Amino acid sequence: MFKHFLITRFNLKKTDWKTNKKNKAILTDEWHRNRFKLFTDYCFPSVASQKNKNFDWIVFFDTSTTEEFRKIVSSLQKELPNFKPFYIDGMDQFLPATQDYIKGFNEEYIITTGIDNDDCISKYFIDEIQKRFDKQEFMALDFIDGYTIQTQSEIKIGKKLHQYNPFISLFERNNEPKTIRDRSHRNWKKEKNVKQIRGIKIWSSVIHHENKVNEFTGYGKVSIGDFFEDFKIDATQQQYIESNNIPLSKWRLESFLNNLSSYWKYRSKNFKKYLGFYKS
Repeated sequence: MFKHFLITRFNLKKTDWKTNKKNKAILTDEWHRNRFKLFTDYCFPSVASQKNKNFDWIVFFDTSTTEEFRKIVSSLQKELPNFKPFYIDGMDQFLPATQDYIKGFNEEYIITTGIDNDDCISKYFIDEIQKRFDKQEFMALDFIDGYTIQTQSEIKIGKKLHQYNPFISLFERNNEPKTIRDRSHRNWKKEKNVKQIRGIKIWSSVIHHENKVNEFTGYGKVSIGDFFEDFKIDATQQQYIESNNIPLSKWRLESFLNNLSSYWKYRSKNFKKYLGFYKS
């Protein structure tokens, strides 16, 4: 009936992407080692822990990836059969390569979902998405509540409200499917057929020094025990977070301001969409 693809780009070359948010060069060996550590600490174990295994995870690496890192990719592929690595020549090939791979499947419907290589998902992530499948011709699905973790300097976990986030999904009939990578996640706000889900937290952004633009915008009290019951990450990294997490009482003002800002953006986007500001 349907085929579900989780889609990630890893280290694809891009003309306007040369530094991180601290103006430090990216795609160096040091960058790759840091990014692979984030990937194996957070993203990979969270995907591997999915209760529902009915998906392919297609991950795109640049053809310039060196043997040191290709060996890591090969090892991960052996560990998780759902993990399907591909090597392509830069960002320009990302969408065509994604669509070409999906064309090889004959299911009547396609679900495509984004996940960044440095974020993590709940063990119920795939299942919660597929539970919403109802033979949609074309519809984006946006779980707008989640979590966010600041993993370096000060360790903090907070709730996060983020519409049109990197974890958005697309349901569509398998007739030259566009896929969720047809546009950036932010630009799905221009799509009329978007279903937003509130109150189900199945994703977490991970804030770290390698981020290009993201900053910690978490708020509210989060039970670490409950969080790690659903989000499976590297055991050593989990222990580190549990031992160094700063309690909400130490950043309550920041939490309040982040909460205020998040809900202002949420209502503002909805109002602008209602007025027709976002057009395809």
